[in-house]
Parts: sequence; structure tokens; C-alpha cells
Amino acid sequence: MKGQDQPLIESLRNLLVKGIAHTQEDLKVHLQEQGFEVNQSKISRLLRKVGAIKTIGSEGEVVYQLPWEAEPPSKETTINHLVIDIQKNETLIVVRTSPGSASLIARVLDYNAEKLGSLGSVAGDDTIFIVPKSVETIEDTLKAVKMLLLV
Repeated sequence: MKGQDQPLIESLRNLLVKGIAHTQEDLKVHLQEQGFEVNQSKISRLLRKVGAIKTIGSEGEVVYQLPWEAEPPSKETTINHLVIDIQKNETLIVVRTSPGSASLIARVLDYNAEKLGSLGSVAGDDTIFIVPKSVETIEDTLKAVKMLLLV
């Protein structure tokens, strides 16, 4: 998915966490109410991207939700499919990845550190902290990281 889909993905995740999405049509309606232009095929692709699963809710209804643990990547998986989310605060950029993928992605980030405007990164199992060269240029670093990892 392209970087411009990140707000859409975040909204989709929020809907899934709330557990109000019983069908793809429900998701489409809720996302359109939030101002996103989506159709059923885009919803389907986004659900696969975030690893959503269909389960039975507490009242016996079918609901989409995020799994407790993401499915491991296949041999066809590209780096951008391993990235789940990218956010920042005033000082750091945080990249969330599929479990076990953070070290690989951090290696790519560190290799491109100069182009990204970062000092380096620290990776855990599924989370990466990126330190920008300056908090004043964190927006530029965030955009560069998204371009590298999400396109």
C-alpha cells in the first residue's frame, strides 16, 4: 500500500479493535463516514494487509478483528508487506512490523540512514525506534521512511 493509505489503515485498525465491523460492507460504510473513498475490493485488500481475521463475536455474530499474532511472512513477502504501522512523536519515529521482521527492516533503515536523515535505529522483535538527526527535521525523516518502506 502506498504511504497515503496510512490514515485509512489506522482508521480500519481502530474499527477492528472496537469490534463493530461485522462485514466488509459495515467497514465500507464506517470508513466512508470518516471521509475515505473505499470500495469492497479495497476493503478486502486492506483487511489482508493488516492481517484481519473473521471470527465469531461474543453474541454469535461474525466479526472482523486483528489476530493475536500475525501470520509469519511467506517467501513472496516484500519488505513493505512486513511494515504494519509508522508513527512519530516529538523525538522518535516508531515502525511496527510483523513479528520477527524488525531486525531486517532496521538493517534497511540503517543502510539508508544518511538519505533518511536519521542517526540510526534500534530494533526489537516487531518494533523499531528511529532516531532522526534533529527533532526539527523529524517530519522530513518520517516522509522519507514512509517512502522507503511503504511504496
